[in-house]
Amino acid sequence: MKFVTIGYGDREGYDQTDASVRDKAHAHDERLRAAGVEMGIAGSPVQVRNHDNAGTTVENGAFLQAALPIAGFAIIEAATLDEAIELVSNTPCAVAHGVVEVWPLQSAQG
Repeated sequence: MKFVTIGYGDREGYDQTDASVRDKAHAHDERLRAAGVEMGIAGSPVQVRNHDNAGTTVENGAFLQAALPIAGFAIIEAATLDEAIELVSNTPCAVAHGVVEVWPLQSAQG
């Protein structure tokens, strides 16, 4: 199964986390990347609309609001949701006073 993960966190939470814990979390991310996980830091979003296929409009900014800023995304593969949770539980956002959402990615059937 594939999962989309969204990491939320801010500098304040990161800075208050012990440097050794952060270093282990970054090393964990490197192991995930080496295993083929696609991950990246979140850039600035845009909202795209094309209601009734009548013309595309684009607005700068996120549609959703959260208590913490989005820090990054990843697409991971795991056999179960529990395994996916285990994979992200030691990432920087999870250990540095942030949060990681794990979304099962379901294939769209046309």
